[in-house]
Amino acid sequence: VSTAKKGKTEQENKMQAILLAGGLGTRLRSVVSDRPKPMALIEDKPFMEYVTRELVRSGITEIIFAVGYKGSMVEEYFGDGSRFEITASYAYEEELLGTAGAIKNAARFMTGGQVFVLNADTFYRIDYSRFPKLCEEKQLDMALVLREVPDITRYGEATLIDGILTGFNEKSAEKRPGTINGGIYLLSKDLIQDIPAGKVSLENEMIPKWMKEGRRLGGFVNDGYFIDIGVPEDYFRFQKDVEEGVIAW
Repeated sequence: VSTAKKGKTEQENKMQAILLAGGLGTRLRSVVSDRPKPMALIEDKPFMEYVTRELVRSGITEIIFAVGYKGSMVEEYFGDGSRFEITASYAYEEELLGTAGAIKNAARFMTGGQVFVLNADTFYRIDYSRFPKLCEEKQLDMALVLREVPDITRYGEATLIDGILTGFNEKSAEKRPGTINGGIYLLSKDLIQDIPAGKVSLENEMIPKWMKEGRRLGGFVNDGYFIDIGVPEDYFRFQKDVEEGVIAW
């Protein structure tokens, strides 16, 4: 194998992640008003550092920060990424693009055929190696993680049959346990190229469209630690969990 070809293969084998950090974080504004929500401080470190360190722990060391509101604060903190054992790129949004639009905007920094996508304001302890394995096993264009909740009425239900996504964001008035979208995806470059320009939602527009078209979408259920710091009580709960060593490396 030539050195150039070997280098290219190694580059393609490196897993990348897009961290979606472009939202305005209005629900957390009462406690975090001077910075983007994922940069909210927990024990003198921004929340996004905990998310980043969890990715590094899983072997994902190339991170594309999809930033918008006060995005320069993210770049000032993470820099080239070397301090955090990552290679960092920054995809700025001039206007709010929605989740799918932000992914498309950030995908110009992709070097391989797949990329992880996750929200920078959620922390989910998970085995990331399960995603590519499932994609290969089921020949998927996209794999996502689901999590179990005691009451699905607060969310849209997502369902799997034999690892294939059969229902997504389905509202239910019936108070019962079920599975919902966990918000971490492994997306193929082909699917990302299908996203139109402008403001587009991954959850409300693209995933339902792809399912209708018969694209192969699948996933698995994970029961690891999960938190979304979008509301003050969960932000404070994560602070407490860090202080008590629930989240540690």
